[in-house]
Amino acid sequence: MTGLDKSLLRRSLGGVPTSKLEKLDVFESVASTNSYLLAEPPPAAGGIRVAVADQQTSGRGRHSNRWLSPPGAGIYLSLAYTFAGQPAELPALTLALGVGIVEVMRDLNVDGVKLKWPNDIVALEGKLGGVLTEARTKSGDGITVVAGVGLNVDLPETLDVGAGSDWAQRAVDLKSLLADCPERELIAAALIASLFASMATFEEQGFAAFANAWQRHDWLLGRSVNVAMSNRRLAGVAAGVDADGALLLDTTEGRTRVINGSIILSGSRE
Repeated sequence: MTGLDKSLLRRSLGGVPTSKLEKLDVFESVASTNSYLLAEPPPAAGGIRVAVADQQTSGRGRHSNRWLSPPGAGIYLSLAYTFAGQPAELPALTLALGVGIVEVMRDLNVDGVKLKWPNDIVALEGKLGGVLTEARTKSGDGITVVAGVGLNVDLPETLDVGAGSDWAQRAVDLKSLLADCPERELIAAALIASLFASMATFEEQGFAAFANAWQRHDWLLGRSVNVAMSNRRLAGVAAGVDADGALLLDTTEGRTRVINGSIILSGSRE
């Protein structure tokens, strides 16, 4: 696969008002698109800055895990958005963005894409991509969030980004899901538009605007899981998410809210 065409990407951004896009950076290689935007000046309230790379040399996932980002194999992009205030349900933003990404996949005629709490994109029981959100700064009453998306497009046969995962059987890419995969620039443009729209909707309506869709796409729902947390491990059956995006887990001691933890599958769906 060749490098990214910045002109094509910019021409394809019809879903983002030009007045809202403050800056678009396209890199042949960068350490991390998230890290880059975290170090850049934040956009004005309601505005966005975007970084897209053909390769990341130090891509990051949750809990500082490495996200493998070889050249030409995927889409690696980040979007910075500044909220005028501080959303009460900010931890649920990652879930809301995932809902928007599933809708992009549906528009590409990729069926059966699911969401694994809190940030994984799942297809054919494998990892198709992921989302990483990080709060950058507070300015007055507002807050800037950088959302990064990694999406597998055309993985080398020798590379498996699902290797070592506690839940994914394997990595999955769009080339294996689509007979005719669109150019990466077109997919990236659709993802950028989705992230922007989801951020704006979340600012106005919170997670409530995404909750029903999340339930439809919830890959963990009804599965027996273990949740590894910093000081303990919980076992139970995934029962959806709460209004603020917390994972609901039915345990032998009753229903428990999980705010942060790593999912380890322990059985089939009940």
